[in-house]
Amino acid sequence: MKKLLSISLVLMLALGCLAGCGSSSGGSAEDSTAAAGDAGASGETFKIGAIGPATGAAAIYGSAVKYGAQVAVDEINEAGGINGYQIEYNFQDDVHDAEKSVNAYNTLKDWGMQMLLGTVTTAPCLSVADKTVQDNMFQITPSASSPDVLIGDNIFQVCFTDPNQGAKSAEYIAENKLGTKVGIIYNTQDVYSTGIRDKFLATAKEKNLEVLEDDMSFTESSKTDFTAQLGKAKAAGADLIFLPIYYQEASIILKQANDMDYHPTFFGVDGMDGILTLEGFDTSLAEGVMLLTPFAADSEDEAVQNFVSKYTALDAVQKQPEEARIPNQFAADAYDGMYAIKAAAEKAGVTPDMDASSICDAMKIAMTEINIQGITGGEDGLKWEATGEVNKDPKAVVIKDGAYQSME
Repeated sequence: MKKLLSISLVLMLALGCLAGCGSSSGGSAEDSTAAAGDAGASGETFKIGAIGPATGAAAIYGSAVKYGAQVAVDEINEAGGINGYQIEYNFQDDVHDAEKSVNAYNTLKDWGMQMLLGTVTTAPCLSVADKTVQDNMFQITPSASSPDVLIGDNIFQVCFTDPNQGAKSAEYIAENKLGTKVGIIYNTQDVYSTGIRDKFLATAKEKNLEVLEDDMSFTESSKTDFTAQLGKAKAAGADLIFLPIYYQEASIILKQANDMDYHPTFFGVDGMDGILTLEGFDTSLAEGVMLLTPFAADSEDEAVQNFVSKYTALDAVQKQPEEARIPNQFAADAYDGMYAIKAAAEKAGVTPDMDASSICDAMKIAMTEINIQGITGGEDGLKWEATGEVNKDPKAVVIKDGAYQSME
């Protein structure tokens, strides 16, 4: 943008305050953004934006992404940056609202964003993806899992796609003989829930899993009372309930099942991540709940423990309730997403003086050529298809004593 240097610096400082993440060294993102201001004003830093819900009902996801990415930014900058250039990082809150997400995207464009980490949730990501395709802006989402967001060759995912989660869940349940009769409680009005459920059904049939035919679905207007669905499952003898839903609804289901003295095995997906930090929820009700996730904070892996240590040391994280200070998979996916940006940018040899479209053209080729180890990729790391989908291995965890524990 053609503005006077002094005005540009003031705007960067203001936007840095809006970003507001803590740094792993105990400072704040406002400080790191301000320190990079002089370089940024002359095109000597990479400007990476991020979008997600830092407030509202889905804040547990957006905040995790915000701080997980911040850990990676701090590490990368401390190690010399990307191709020798530092990163300026600017996170914008979209309150899990599609219109606000587009507004956040436009704010970041005005700031001079060159690459986007986001958005966090699927519906806002769909709206923003339309804009990034039009602008040829490089975009990598840490957690919008619907394949519908992959509408252009400029968009990539760090998380598993919804169909992939459904298939992997059915395979794991069948191979480990976790249930003989499976019931599914899902949201017919949510693309995330139906996408996972449909693929689960197809894979369950291939694996000879018996899935109850009785409809146990719900809608947005009926997601506070699940006694009818649970009653059907109990009467039919379901010993495992698959929950391709979010943790808010899952918490109600667990309580109502307990009230009915119905105790099947519950098996969830990545939307379940967050249930242990839900205010007012009795975590003992989640004892024994299983799910597939790309990340377990209790892993003994050195890289995971390094990440957990730095994440929990962030000033902003320290101000959260104690149970919310442990990073979840959304934080880990954001961390890996930022390192994917670094790896692809270095592979492509891009520099901050290039415009966003030129950077995107180089990055979308490089993304299919990199393989990063990351903390969510397992032994084989993370690799990307030209479609934008990621290849990585899920991990099975179980909730025990109020914490996730690996089942492997």
